[in-house]
Amino acid sequence: MELAYVCEWEKRPKSTHCPSIPLVCSWSCRNLVAFTTDLKSEDDDKNVSHMIHIIDTEHPWDVFSINSGHTEVISCLEWDQSGSRLLSADGDGQIKCWSMSDHLVNSWESVLSSSLDGDPIIALSWLHNGVKLALHVEMSGSTNFGEKFSRVKFSPSLTLFGGKPMEGWLAVTVSGLVTVSLLKPGGALLTASESLCRLRGRVALADIAFTGGGNIVVAATDGSSSSPVQFYKVVVSVVSEKCRIDTELLPSLFLRCTTDPLRREKYPAVTHLKFLTRENSEQVLLCASNQNGSIVECWSLRKEGLPVNNIFQHCSPVVGEKQPTILKWRILTTTSDLERVSAVALPKLPISISNTELKFCPGLGLALAFHDGSIQILHRLSLHTMGVFYGASSAQRPGDESAIKRQRTAGPTVHFKALQFSWTSLALAGVDNHGKLHMLRVSPSMGQVLEMNTTLRHLLFLLEYCMVTGYDWWDVLLHVQPSMVHNLVEKLHEEYMRQNQALQQVLATRIVAVKASLCKLSTATAARACDFHAKLLLIAISSTLKSLLRPHVLNTPDKSPGDRLTEICAKNTDTDIDKVMLNLKTEEFVLDGPPLQSLQQLIQWVGDFVLYLLANLPNQGSMVRPGFGFMRDGASLGMLREMLVMIRIWGLLKPGCLPTFTATSDNQDSMLLLFRLLTKLWLCCKLTTV
Repeated sequence: MELAYVCEWEKRPKSTHCPSIPLVCSWSCRNLVAFTTDLKSEDDDKNVSHMIHIIDTEHPWDVFSINSGHTEVISCLEWDQSGSRLLSADGDGQIKCWSMSDHLVNSWESVLSSSLDGDPIIALSWLHNGVKLALHVEMSGSTNFGEKFSRVKFSPSLTLFGGKPMEGWLAVTVSGLVTVSLLKPGGALLTASESLCRLRGRVALADIAFTGGGNIVVAATDGSSSSPVQFYKVVVSVVSEKCRIDTELLPSLFLRCTTDPLRREKYPAVTHLKFLTRENSEQVLLCASNQNGSIVECWSLRKEGLPVNNIFQHCSPVVGEKQPTILKWRILTTTSDLERVSAVALPKLPISISNTELKFCPGLGLALAFHDGSIQILHRLSLHTMGVFYGASSAQRPGDESAIKRQRTAGPTVHFKALQFSWTSLALAGVDNHGKLHMLRVSPSMGQVLEMNTTLRHLLFLLEYCMVTGYDWWDVLLHVQPSMVHNLVEKLHEEYMRQNQALQQVLATRIVAVKASLCKLSTATAARACDFHAKLLLIAISSTLKSLLRPHVLNTPDKSPGDRLTEICAKNTDTDIDKVMLNLKTEEFVLDGPPLQSLQQLIQWVGDFVLYLLANLPNQGSMVRPGFGFMRDGASLGMLREMLVMIRIWGLLKPGCLPTFTATSDNQDSMLLLFRLLTKLWLCCKLTTV
């Protein structure tokens, strides 16, 4: 692990800027990080504003801060599955849902809220939408995306008519209440609350997980290591337009450290309770601590046979044939005595962890932050140390005696109070006790020395995963060296071309965006990055113009006008644009919606771009000039031909919408010349490809 950057704040007096207690942090699939701090008023120290800060990890210098309006310290932050909405909950029982304004990352507004007055929220989660993808690391060398990434059968927490998942959130309070808020299709909010069990008690820590059958599992503890960790099944349903919550008690567990005579009273408090993954309620991570140290235990829920006396086996043939089973928590592994743990981060990458001998795959490690400022990466199941990061104030560097001496005279140690992994587990965000956000690179090799080809395979595997899921891939780019760019782009294109036609169509724009991001990392491929960005714009304009076409007869079984235009232009190799237009129906190009004048800027850009490509034909031997990639890209040249045909037809209907060129006064002749030259270039590209 190594430090990538630190998010510095604007210069404020230290007396007015303070971190909130507890600090919370959340990382979305769009690589947006949200975290909290408090801001004191300059006039009144008791007047504290609870702030939510949202940053784009690629542009950390642009921090968007929200005065949340919460009256108490914010205790929970949770992104939804799309990364466009954020939940915040505080110590007064208030929950707010924040959404982007006009799809802008630097503009957020509170759109919905719910409240349980005076009952602090300690756990918060969006309801599961039923989408779960499994990553098969052992199949990373396969050429089929379906073998690498498979859809897992997983039921949503609640469904509407037709099986559509219902949106909403679930929260657990300190008094043992579980509250659910459902978003109805009309925009209304349907809320309900229910006790986790009949005998309500104080809940200090809780976490939420989901099962494949659509149920919700809540783990809760009162904070004492001598008390049992309770588990509850929560079922949410809608009956007669009202939300209903049913709860059921599940098997509980006692920490191993409390049953050990040597450690019975050594770690009195449970400080962290987390399920290993949100989609797996059968594995849980527990951390017990004292003032100076901690111990971490990993537990698993297993189905075990229940021994039956021989007397009953002879009396009942059913018992003799099939041994009864019982669910029981069993400890998987535990750590030795550690420094005091200040924060825990679990990976979000849904990889299979059945192979415990796998040492160097991203997503296999969890992160522990300690009060001495260091961070350790441990294996998710074995809890063996896989990597260590020493903070600037950490005194635990081996062989660094000067750091230990400095620590004695220095002020309070800077340590992380909140940790979050990225969605590919290649980056780690930590908020320290001064409210600063630190971004760390987490090596895909997990500290192991790997060959370059193995590293490339891991990065390629994660880039493909981001393409399939639609997640942002900025954290993968953190580990791409300039020398890797060319190989990654070529291998990514080869894997893409091996997929079926339907999947290629779905991933067409995503792979262009990934290639553009990769090519920006090297000066040798900067010109190709310009080509890929131009292609993205070209695809967007082509889709916009084609979407305006309407069939001349409604409910026609024939292809759409856009599909027919593509098919005719692909088959017709004539250089005369008017002959190509003979196979098209002009009435399909009459717009009922926006006037043609409103498309003038897009039309002008298409004309200028075609003219730029044709002007660069004499320089096509130089790969440095932007536009070189288009001269060998038959698909892009084909899109340009299609748009020139549309522009030509619209120009016949209204000449004012044609692109204008200063070199000639006759725009009609200019369109004929442009199409003729572009078609010849397109034909040469096809012959070269064949």
